[in-house]
Amino acid sequence: MVELAVVEEWLDRLFVAAEGAALRLEERRKAREVAAMLEEIERAAARFSRQSSLVLVDAAAGKSYVGLLSAKLVFDPAARSARVITIERDSARVKASLKAAQRLEAHTAVDCVEADISSAEAWPRQISIVAALHACGPAADTVIERAIEARARCLLLVPCCTSAGMPAVERAAKRAQAIGIPRHAHVRRRFIQSIVDAERTLRLETAGYETEVVEFVSPSVTPQNLLWRARLVGEEHRMNAAHQALTTLHQTGTRY
Repeated sequence: MVELAVVEEWLDRLFVAAEGAALRLEERRKAREVAAMLEEIERAAARFSRQSSLVLVDAAAGKSYVGLLSAKLVFDPAARSARVITIERDSARVKASLKAAQRLEAHTAVDCVEADISSAEAWPRQISIVAALHACGPAADTVIERAIEARARCLLLVPCCTSAGMPAVERAAKRAQAIGIPRHAHVRRRFIQSIVDAERTLRLETAGYETEVVEFVSPSVTPQNLLWRARLVGEEHRMNAAHQALTTLHQTGTRY
């Protein structure tokens, strides 16, 4: 189990103290999220044979908190053969990740890749675990698409904001209008988010992933506290049922 105090210490050492500052409340909240995600990665890694070499992709990685600390606090202590790949499109964040990786001095190999997560070339062919902490807007759906295409064995996804213009949002908005959901922002927003979340879940299950949706931290830490925990099992009956449910969900009209 990865302790919160250890995560805070490493975030401070790698990113905060290195810039001459101290951990703020925002960073302490982030540390709670990172610690919770590291526990999920630790649990997922334990499902793999000790003889297997693991590949973890930290997608939409930002400054690669999850990927870097997975190497140092999950894979190194367990003496697992593993490789970590972080994918981030912002060059400044990738540069910060590379500097932090040097200070980390982990035994586990870490590659910080500057690329958009929509680029298939940025993703390795064989992936054990995909982790994405607070993938914003359409990035969450792109992570799902890439994980499915790569047949990643496990996906740990925490979406962030849901933005207008996303196909799933547009479909949900049409559905809301068709069945008479009031236009009051708080009412309609919750309905739309529920439809988006349902679609994400069913897409994963249609692709053969046994999927759980759980609160990985308290909502007092972040309101975006839902984790999609998906494991590739390829169970045909579940896949067919999910496909049927997804087809129904995509139908606009007054019937569910």
